[in-house]
Amino acid sequence: MKKVAIVTVAVLALGLAGCNKAAENNAANETAVENNAEYDVNAAVGTSENAAENALANASNAVENLGNAAENAAANATTNQ
Repeated sequence: MKKVAIVTVAVLALGLAGCNKAAENNAANETAVENNAEYDVNAAVGTSENAAENALANASNAVENLGNAAENAAANATTNQ
């Protein structure tokens, strides 16, 4: 009976040791997934911010170009009278 008890305790100890290792691996994998997700979100936000800034700059340039064209048209109309 003692041998059965010793073998049982040994098997249970190995089983618990295996579970703890799996839990550590799962925690490490979960951390890696979270870090990668955070990196992806930050990259997407950065890309969106850059796109928005570029669009705003382009719109500003278009308005300025339109103003210059209006000024030139007015100057030409006055000069060509």
